[in-house]
Amino acid sequence: MTKKEENAVVEILKTLGTAAILAFGIRAFVAEARYIPSSSMEPTLEINDRLIIEKISYHFRSPERGDVVVFSPTEKLREQNFKDAFIKRVIGLPGETVEVKGEKVYINGQALKEQYIKESPEYQYGPIVVPEDQYLVLGDNRNNSYDSHYWGFVPKENLIGRAMVRFWPFNRLGSIDQQPVNYDHQ
Repeated sequence: MTKKEENAVVEILKTLGTAAILAFGIRAFVAEARYIPSSSMEPTLEINDRLIIEKISYHFRSPERGDVVVFSPTEKLREQNFKDAFIKRVIGLPGETVEVKGEKVYINGQALKEQYIKESPEYQYGPIVVPEDQYLVLGDNRNNSYDSHYWGFVPKENLIGRAMVRFWPFNRLGSIDQQPVNYDHQ
């Protein structure tokens, strides 16, 4: 090999090494792709949707009600041999009292107006106070979601990030609705 060929090989290896380090860094600290394996978040997310999860914002602010979050399994879920991350919507914030009754979710006694759910919940839950630094999360497909009403709260340290963009399938390409708080004033 000539010196020129050696320099080209070294440059290619440096470029590939830098690209690998950047890719790992971005996936570990900034954003990553995820797919949806179940129907628990329908109609917002469908089986096999592909999403980009951003991992930065919760270092600077707390999750808000309506955020669609990805989190690692809680201790209770790990005891049941769950290893894969979950995706659900934040409903109850630390210190709030949450109750599900009469096909509605109540936060501190006020009914939420939830336009994003598949159907009204057909179960009763609570009232229960969300502990400090933890969140109550529910699937948008309330009657077909293994979520906080079964296994409890998600500690803040378990949050991986927030679902931001659906990139597959192309006909559903776009941002993920992060629903602001709306109360049903009946």
